[in-house]
Amino acid sequence: MANRKLGLPTDQRVALLRNQVTNLIWYGRIETTLARAKEVRSMTERLITVAIRECDNTVEVKKETKNDKEQIVVLDVVNDMPSRLAARRRVMRYLYEIPATQNEGEDKDDFKERLKTVKHPVVEKLFREIAPKYKKRAEEKGQGGGYTRIVKKGPRRGDGAEMVILELV
Repeated sequence: MANRKLGLPTDQRVALLRNQVTNLIWYGRIETTLARAKEVRSMTERLITVAIRECDNTVEVKKETKNDKEQIVVLDVVNDMPSRLAARRRVMRYLYEIPATQNEGEDKDDFKERLKTVKHPVVEKLFREIAPKYKKRAEEKGQGGGYTRIVKKGPRRGDGAEMVILELV
């Protein structure tokens, strides 16, 4: 399967597609040209499929740590299974990092505490929010795929390129 060239050198084309896939996963919708949207849709659906297959592969373990007073404390921790960890690393290799933003009404201390638990916000969103939603949808409808929608807007004013909105369904 040959990819579209999009009128760009390979390094620029790859960077553009990675950027648009990352933004589509993070924001849920992007506006772009039809040719770019078709390429972005292909990569996004592959990443979502990987996340759906591995979103439930976790294991609970007990971890012993020392607290501030040098006392041993036993914590219940949820860890990834090896296959999920490999899938997360594969997805992290493709997606760019988007820094987490402070939510409305969230004070600085709560924001810093949330940052300690979430190291890669885009990957976390993909595995914790998007993948379970589509996995549930696939079980209800009995079909997989079709995670994105392309809505045509019309030609762009400057060069007449067909503009579309690409969104997660």
